[in-house]
Amino acid sequence: MTIRVVTADDEEPARRGIRRRLARCPDIEIVAECANGREAIAAIGGLAPDLVFLDVQMPGPSGFDIIAAIGAEHFPHVIFVTAYDQHAIKAFEVNALDYLLKPIDDERFDQAVARARRAIADERDGALGRRLAALTRLPTRLVVRSSGRVQYVPVAEIDWIEATGDYATLHTADGTYLLRETLSALEISLVPEGFARIHRSAIVRLDRVAEIKRLDNGDFTLHLRDGTCLRGSRRHADALRRLDGPS
Repeated sequence: MTIRVVTADDEEPARRGIRRRLARCPDIEIVAECANGREAIAAIGGLAPDLVFLDVQMPGPSGFDIIAAIGAEHFPHVIFVTAYDQHAIKAFEVNALDYLLKPIDDERFDQAVARARRAIADERDGALGRRLAALTRLPTRLVVRSSGRVQYVPVAEIDWIEATGDYATLHTADGTYLLRETLSALEISLVPEGFARIHRSAIVRLDRVAEIKRLDNGDFTLHLRDGTCLRGSRRHADALRRLDGPS
């Protein structure tokens, strides 16, 4: 598993320090180094890395501005690297994997990289193991529990599913339902039922797709028959192949 990394920091010594530490990791490739926010937006949007080491304060757009420009739901995994500790709470509100203070401690850096490896591996683990596991659990309905009530949502009625924290929101023609299940767990059982993961935060029923539009950066949008527009990540382009063959 190769992890593709973008670093964004206006201080060259800081970029050099990250580069030196990552050089010890044979599974990590730095695909771009950025010295300001504008460069970072272009590199992250164009290269779709797995992981970003991101400074908070840079010339032009800040680290948080960069995330807002690309969209938190589409942003790669991120580790903030900064000299200021007052932004930590906001960093974790945008689901940062870690928050490293300069000067960087080698042990803390290694812990952050290990956390990133686990998160990225969890995203990618859907190959053979997930497909084999799915053979033993193909549901026809999902059980939704809320305020003492139990509802049964037929899988055939689900249009798409989005991540809602550690839970998932089911979207159907009749409304939405909050399911106490992670998107990764649902992917295991629903992909054999005609669904596909199109993004870290979205699963879609393939026969609900009315139109596909490919974007210049390799991402794509799906327009569903009910008018819903969903954005897909280039990391999940296998969904396109299932819809219309190899792209």
